[in-house]
Amino acid sequence: MNYTHDDYQKAVDVIRQKTTQQPTIGLVLGSGLGSLADTLANATAIPYSEIPGWPTSTVHGHAGRLVIGELEGHTVVAQQGRAHFYEGYDMQTITFPIRVMHFLGINTLILTNAAGGVDPSYSVGDLMLINDHINFPGMTGSNPLMGPNDERIGPRFVGLAQAYDRELRTIARNIASANNIPLHEGVYAAVSGPSFETPAEIRMLRTIGANAVGMSTVHEVLVARHAGIRVLACSGITNVAIDHVDSKLETNHEEVLEAGKVIVPRLTTILTGVLRTLA
Repeated sequence: MNYTHDDYQKAVDVIRQKTTQQPTIGLVLGSGLGSLADTLANATAIPYSEIPGWPTSTVHGHAGRLVIGELEGHTVVAQQGRAHFYEGYDMQTITFPIRVMHFLGINTLILTNAAGGVDPSYSVGDLMLINDHINFPGMTGSNPLMGPNDERIGPRFVGLAQAYDRELRTIARNIASANNIPLHEGVYAAVSGPSFETPAEIRMLRTIGANAVGMSTVHEVLVARHAGIRVLACSGITNVAIDHVDSKLETNHEEVLEAGKVIVPRLTTILTGVLRTLA
């Protein structure tokens, strides 16, 4: 679906009827990671169903609320759960929230997700700062920037050599180090889902340089960078990818949500530390 400037503005108008706060930082909280939004002070929570055009997630672990409030000296708009390509939405629809955040006035976007650890050195509960990505849906013709381009929002062609902000990554690394939190840094491979990867696919991803794999985030990065928004993204490793057909292990969504309980405190420490540094 090709949204227009007016579509984004209608959503913004509804949000501004419910709060006068002016967010400058956006947060997208992935599977099992939405509890950070509950820590916002002076918060206004808006169900996605009340915002025109906003897609709702059908996946357990995604609360489906937009929360606007104060965190570490910033006014933040937090997406408590996201919609996914595998739920049947097109790329423009699942990135509609990022466009609306841009229209609300954010200049920085912090993304989180639950991911599978492709790198054999990763363990469940680890965090990985994303410094680059491999966009499989984009390579096969599903890119949120396809279709008519509105030059008022961003350019037709978007460079991605520095998609993940170097300064923000440095701050995140420093916060992790100061709090003795192990923090990997690597390449996130985006796939469409909803099926988890086969052992052969995991071996292929490892060969081409991916460190983690997941079903979200990259399309949000593309839309944010198109609008000139700085991006920081972090994956919580919620399962270790299975790379051999004789393995007795099997990945499931319940495992992902359970691992999120371990990841949230570490991730919260890093993200609040980043915001505190930026204040």
